[in-house]
Amino acid sequence: MTSNRMLSTYRRTEVQSRTPLELVVMLYDGGLASVHQARAAMERGDVPTRAVAISKAMAIVSQLQGSLNMEGGGDIARQLDELYTWINGRLLAATVENSVTPLDEVARVLAKLRESWTSIASGASEQPERGAA
Repeated sequence: MTSNRMLSTYRRTEVQSRTPLELVVMLYDGGLASVHQARAAMERGDVPTRAVAISKAMAIVSQLQGSLNMEGGGDIARQLDELYTWINGRLLAATVENSVTPLDEVARVLAKLRESWTSIASGASEQPERGAA
């Protein structure tokens, strides 16, 4: 098996073994990594890498946005939807303006959201199973 296939198999297994809350945290991790990569590429003047990284960050945020339960999620889902729309707008602004400022704003927001979802995921994993003593 080639190393690319092994890595792909590992990643697929890692995703399949995670809870939905852990998957959300993984998406935030990927979004943050992409924003940091875009920022570094922008500072180097590496336009192709910047473009790929911003596109990846936008795709991740769109995935998070698409996973919202707008009917059952109430105000929280609506607020997250608005926030994700704002984040993608700031990522687009970073490209248009060729500025790291919007990337820094996005990184701060994603880091805060990641921290919150990590707390939620940790709390959920500490809950006793139903029927457990």
